[in-house]
Amino acid sequence: MARPVKKKKICSLPAFTEFIPKNSNKYMPVVLMPVEEYETIRLMDYNGLTQQECAEQMNVARTTVQALYVAARKRIAVCLVEGKPLKIVGGDYEVCSEDHMCSMTRRRKNHCPYNQKGSRIMKLAVTYSNGNIFQHFGKTSQFKVYDIEDNKIVKSEVISTNGQGHGALAGILQSLKVDTLICGGIGGGAQNALASAGIALYGGVSGSADEAVDALLAGNLAYNPAVHCNHHGHGEGHTCGNHGCQQ
Repeated sequence: MARPVKKKKICSLPAFTEFIPKNSNKYMPVVLMPVEEYETIRLMDYNGLTQQECAEQMNVARTTVQALYVAARKRIAVCLVEGKPLKIVGGDYEVCSEDHMCSMTRRRKNHCPYNQKGSRIMKLAVTYSNGNIFQHFGKTSQFKVYDIEDNKIVKSEVISTNGQGHGALAGILQSLKVDTLICGGIGGGAQNALASAGIALYGGVSGSADEAVDALLAGNLAYNPAVHCNHHGHGEGHTCGNHGCQQ
């Protein structure tokens, strides 16, 4: 029996969750940042912790913190350069019961009840077809699911979606206890469903599924934090989800 996935520990929820440029196009796709990615920015860039200190406070492996931090910085960069709105929402986390003590000083880790050593567990899924990442989330017929412990793949299997698509797929992943997804194209509705299910998203990825997972674990996966629906050929003003498009 697989061990339950450990939630990432955060000190507190962000006080501000939406950032919208003053002159932003109202149809501009929103960049979604999971709460645990925000937490790495707060702990390292704002509080000055090292990756190892951040990992200990969040009760995850250092490589997991590295991947979360790189993802968060890339999302922020897209917002700054392209003027896209940023929303901090969803994720796979648990709020620390002693957040007032954690925030008193940046290195008082001994006060944290979650500062425990042990296995770091991740369950990761990839939209899958013939060894590669399937490029249309809403129409994927298979996921390849990886069990990862201490940053190493210990098990993988291919799971059929049984003909289900679009909105049902987030539910399938949640039932499998998946906490991270790598995929190709994906629409805004599906991104919101994943965020609500606490599943971290790495979209806009192509090529070998196994190689993408290896790259994520190494902290150098190339992905698009602002990935959105692009297979319909919609013009400006289209918003995925208005007509049921939730790929």
